[in-house]
Amino acid sequence: MQKGIDSKGVSPAKLFLYLGLIIWFLFSIFPFYWLIAMSTRGTSSIFSYPPKLTFGHRFLTNIHHLLSAVSFFHSMWNSLVVAGLSTLLTLFFTSLAGFSFAKFEFPGRKSLFLILLGTMMIPGQLSLVPLFTIMKTFHWVDNLKALIVPGLASAFGIFWIRQFAESAIHDDLLNAARIDGCGNFRLYYHVALPVLRPTLVALGIFLFMGSWNDYLWPLVVLNSPQNFTVQVMLASLNGIYFKDYGMIMAGTLLATLPLIILFSIFSRKIMGSVAIGAVKS
Repeated sequence: MQKGIDSKGVSPAKLFLYLGLIIWFLFSIFPFYWLIAMSTRGTSSIFSYPPKLTFGHRFLTNIHHLLSAVSFFHSMWNSLVVAGLSTLLTLFFTSLAGFSFAKFEFPGRKSLFLILLGTMMIPGQLSLVPLFTIMKTFHWVDNLKALIVPGLASAFGIFWIRQFAESAIHDDLLNAARIDGCGNFRLYYHVALPVLRPTLVALGIFLFMGSWNDYLWPLVVLNSPQNFTVQVMLASLNGIYFKDYGMIMAGTLLATLPLIILFSIFSRKIMGSVAIGAVKS
């Protein structure tokens, strides 16, 4: 038997590591468990002391109150349209720009890329007023286009794609495609996209989650309840004199489910993209 290994073959260091991971997992999963449990209870039960951590029997009642109070599924559809279209279009433009920065030589490339990186240092809140003015000029206030178009050029997305494409797409492959008669766009479509697919999936999930969870900009630019996204709709559930926290918890749970399903489907793609990026070519 090796030194430092107990009779079951597990060293004390590994035992403490596994114990720490289990504790960390429990702390991480507890807020979501709390959300599920409180969505099955009423407001008075939620604020009872000591707190009740078990499941109640008011989940269907809370859902009924939610659907009676607001057009919940219509708001979820708005969020799905905004998040889906903005993610697909942003992936297209960012992959084009990132591939161009990585593999094409053109005047001012390094300067433009540095300016692009500089925009990532500017807080997004500073752009709210000028962006709202632009949307008002285009007559896009209270229109879902105001949530889709402004974010199509993602500086972080371009940086992400550029860093991946620089090492993953070999110049010899591009030169061979040029000899076969491929132009710049065909190089992007037939050569770059198949190589970039893993990182595009991972970036797409982050973009979708960011768009789905966005609250501040939709709150500023949307006025009509029929155009509300799910986050703005959830905020509208806060009454002036009374807040039904059970109903709010149930709505928050339903709004979270699409993200959980999305991550469950594409989680392996995310891990694969991270693994690919960690391997040096």
